[in-house]
Amino acid sequence: MIFVTLEHILTHISFSIILIVIIIYLMNFLVYEIEGLRNSSEKGMIATFLSMTGFLVIRWISSGHFPLSNLYESLIFLSWSFSITYMILYFGNPKNYLNAITAPSVIFTQGFATSGLSTEMHQPAILVPALKSQWLMMHVSMMLLSYAALLCGSLLSVALIVITFQKKISFLNLKKKSKSFLFGEMEYLSEKEKGSVFQNTYSLSFQNFYKYQLIQHLDYWSHRVINLGFTFLTIGILSGAVWANEAWGSYWNWDPKETWAFITWTIFAIYLHTRTNPKLKDKGTNSAFVASIGFLLIWICYFGINLLGIGFHSYGSFQLISN
Repeated sequence: MIFVTLEHILTHISFSIILIVIIIYLMNFLVYEIEGLRNSSEKGMIATFLSMTGFLVIRWISSGHFPLSNLYESLIFLSWSFSITYMILYFGNPKNYLNAITAPSVIFTQGFATSGLSTEMHQPAILVPALKSQWLMMHVSMMLLSYAALLCGSLLSVALIVITFQKKISFLNLKKKSKSFLFGEMEYLSEKEKGSVFQNTYSLSFQNFYKYQLIQHLDYWSHRVINLGFTFLTIGILSGAVWANEAWGSYWNWDPKETWAFITWTIFAIYLHTRTNPKLKDKGTNSAFVASIGFLLIWICYFGINLLGIGFHSYGSFQLISN
């Protein structure tokens, strides 16, 4: 009973803290930046990470096995993995705003786990014989860590696409204004109108420079986070193949879960290839489009296949593990 109480307390604490952190980020990003609030938001994310870590440890002790026996525990672990990705971005560069993109992932996954699932699914489940293996922790944890990193990296790529598209529109507007100078239209304007045109042109130039820096920042970190997630995904697939051979007598069975995991791995392998292909001119944008496709594939692989409940992984269909 005490374990259940502690779990409820820790989940509510982590959810409340991350909600406050999101509000702080929105205030800093949309209204006015306050250095003290930004620092407190980072401390709040660390507190959220520690709360979720405490929940996982308590669930592990109370259930007697690694806490990945059902969809609820899987989502909490995924939210915990998102918080790790958040801190990697923060400690990599404490003065960036990329975490404003990745932080909502924590609250969405944890919110769905605590409010979107039935109370029966919140209870720890008894592992079926196929899951009573030492490979459970290795395989599933690597897969969920890879999902978190790849989803965060893909979100950064989607943001890159949006900002790049807006930058091109601003550049076209600036180009039109520059043409008016070349054709001598300025001589027909009053001094006040001339000052307004020069001020707007300077403003657009500054905004384009700022967007250029932001695009480079997004490109840099999306590449590195996706690279990390791809490594975890590779380890997870390989460990899953070894586990499958022990459990089912074959390393690969083209199970729907395995097939979509392979498709996801292929897409992100293509992403990494576009980053190193010297023939591509705009590597950042092209690879970002590939990553945005991978974003959808991850959710199909993680969540969609479990909705169908078919294949060798059918025991993970909203009742047991969701790897």
